[in-house]
Amino acid sequence: MNNIVLVLPLLTGFFIDCLLGDPYKLPHPIRATGRLISCMEKKVRKTMSDKLRLGGVVLALTVILISVAVPLAILYGCYKVNTWFGIVIEGIMCYYMIAPKCLKTESMKVYNALQENDTEKARYAVSMIVGRDTDVLDEKGIIKATVETVAENTSDGVTAPLMYMSLFGAVGGFFYKSVNTMDSMIGYKNEKYADIGRFSARLDDVLNFLPSRITAVIMIFASFVLGLNGKNAYKIWRRDRHNHASPNSAQTESVCAGSLDVQLAGDAYYFGELHKKQFIGDDVRPIENEDIRRANKLMYLTSVIVLVLGMIFRITVFGGIFI
Repeated sequence: MNNIVLVLPLLTGFFIDCLLGDPYKLPHPIRATGRLISCMEKKVRKTMSDKLRLGGVVLALTVILISVAVPLAILYGCYKVNTWFGIVIEGIMCYYMIAPKCLKTESMKVYNALQENDTEKARYAVSMIVGRDTDVLDEKGIIKATVETVAENTSDGVTAPLMYMSLFGAVGGFFYKSVNTMDSMIGYKNEKYADIGRFSARLDDVLNFLPSRITAVIMIFASFVLGLNGKNAYKIWRRDRHNHASPNSAQTESVCAGSLDVQLAGDAYYFGELHKKQFIGDDVRPIENEDIRRANKLMYLTSVIVLVLGMIFRITVFGGIFI
């Protein structure tokens, strides 16, 4: 029974996501976290306008505390009522923390639009999942941006939260996603957010340091299993895994580029301004629409492997402990 309590919420959450994907029309705890971040940002800017770096620390710690305390209290009460009731609620919480099907669904909207030769529709679809300017992208640029997003978010959106939930249950997922959400909202290196978002951005880098690298290694193994170029995935990962302003993003992007024999990254426009970026991978062959499907298969297999390893870890380390 103890082992079931340890692994069933993780397995349930992943299974529900595979079936349903993100519940767009239902309340979502991450959207609530986003509203909390916006509220805290306004308060910090109003009350600590002359100390925004310190205010950013206060903002981050407050959001983390609330994001962890609320699900922890809920789960404590649910498990007190009934073990199976607690498992169900924690499984639903785990489901909310990961997004493999959403990542596949949104990226396949780009794929399908390009299959219909509708470039404008594809530009709009990719604009929903990337931060760069998409109106200047041609077909190959659209595909590249989509593949990069799937590769990067394999870690941020799926395997990293799975790893934290393997360590700390659903509460670990809430902890990770609260920091990740702050980074996506206020972790920019521009004039508006450079101070208030500095702590959140650095903390996100720290939390993703090991997960991104573990995911990259597992993704290399998955490349071999899928019949992709696993040997080149390892080669490009070793060479290009630091070719990004973020210390973590190029880890999985480099593996994906190598496994597909394509070149990713390079210069991109953000808010009308050109940002110079290093390339990731070699231009062995032109990138093609089918690479979006291949990237999704790589994402899913990597995620399943992480899920299985996470469950084995929980049984091995926490087995016999009723939590």
